[in-house]
Amino acid sequence: MASSAKKRAVGLGVEKQPESDNGSDESPGEDEDSTGEDSEASEVENEEVTVDFEAHTIAHSDFNGIKKLLQQLFLKAHVNTSEMTDIIIQQSHVGSVVKQAEVPEDSDDEDPDEVFGFITMLNLTERKGVQCVEEVKELLLDQCEKSSGHSVMEQLEKTLNDTSKPVGLLLSERFINVPPQIALPLHKQLQEEITDAERTNKPSGKYHYCLMISKTCKESTKSIPARGGAPKDEYMFINAEEEFFYEHATLKFHFSVQADADTCLSGRWSFDDVPMKPFRTVMLIPADRMSSIMDKLKEYLTV
Repeated sequence: MASSAKKRAVGLGVEKQPESDNGSDESPGEDEDSTGEDSEASEVENEEVTVDFEAHTIAHSDFNGIKKLLQQLFLKAHVNTSEMTDIIIQQSHVGSVVKQAEVPEDSDDEDPDEVFGFITMLNLTERKGVQCVEEVKELLLDQCEKSSGHSVMEQLEKTLNDTSKPVGLLLSERFINVPPQIALPLHKQLQEEITDAERTNKPSGKYHYCLMISKTCKESTKSIPARGGAPKDEYMFINAEEEFFYEHATLKFHFSVQADADTCLSGRWSFDDVPMKPFRTVMLIPADRMSSIMDKLKEYLTV
């Protein structure tokens, strides 16, 4: 069945990516003129265009786009992203993919159905024993012990294994140049779908804790304590709205993915010419705090 638009997000300015630099053809007598041309070219490269996005029901045709975004999150970690993508598609009653609302016929885009982002919730408790779920648990427990110590790891392990209090893995991934304002309608839609799934006894409809793995980064010049992590304000959230989830988390830790980072997957880690190191920030948030987080998102992200 073809995917249908669920809800249109607001039109947002997206920075156009500059084309690759193939070198300069400047000659000694053309410096002044070429400087002006370079300035004009720079303005064109950095212009913002208004793009409307729509949230669509997740469909089988979205497999490659969702898997690519999962690989952007997990990088080289031993997690079966193909299996996880299949599960996300199977439970299409919860979650959305983000696509461009209208692609002009004369557009240079090769794929008009390209996935710009997605959001969903995987109930880790319901899917206990599934390979990709167990791999995510193993990854997080291992990194938690390394960064925060054995006692915090035991607390996380106990939470993940408590079947009376289901844990949902909230996955919200998008291209880095898609503005955070789009997150508000996506999160609101997801919460409505989770409530409906719980009412109709469908998968991923009930959870006591929300687990998130956020892409973050930190200035390379700042050192990080071996245990307990660094203060929150030293980390920059790639998805800016996820800082509000961090503020309500009862368990949190950071781990470096510098060794796993790949330019084509993780981007060039520098902001304002300041070199950055890529991290993952893990947060465990009680479900009863989600309404407060939604209020914060509405306050700061409403256009």
